Amino acid sequence: MDNCIFCKIAAKQIPAQIIYEDDDVLAFNDINPAAPIHFLIIPKKHLATLADCNESDAALLGKISLLAPKLAKELGCGYSVDANGAPQGGFKTLFNTGPDGGQEVYHLHMHVIGGPRPWQRSLA
Repeated sequence: MDNCIFCKIAAKQIPAQIIYEDDDVLAFNDINPAAPIHFLIIPKKHLATLADCNESDAALLGKISLLAPKLAKELGCGYSVDANGAPQGGFKTLFNTGPDGGQEVYHLHMHVIGGPRPWQRSLA
């Protein structure tokens, strides 16, 4: 796709802060982060939206979904359970699909957002 910014990032025609890469996917920091940790995972294969995926893309979608917690943990916002069984940390994953879903770049991408929640108020 000649005009796709994420295809250009995957092809190394546009620089990005890459945090992971293999033959199928690329993960890089969001240029306009919504939280202390905010990165995107994209397939190198151009798929415009999640709605454009089919059964042949299942392994790729699974790979993206399994990569998200691994990278979140490496970057300091992984989910875990402490010795008492209390949950700790965590992150949000998000696919925007289409104009009403808030999609701005029409190349499938998962947002992974973590760190202290800005909407959480201190009770002090």
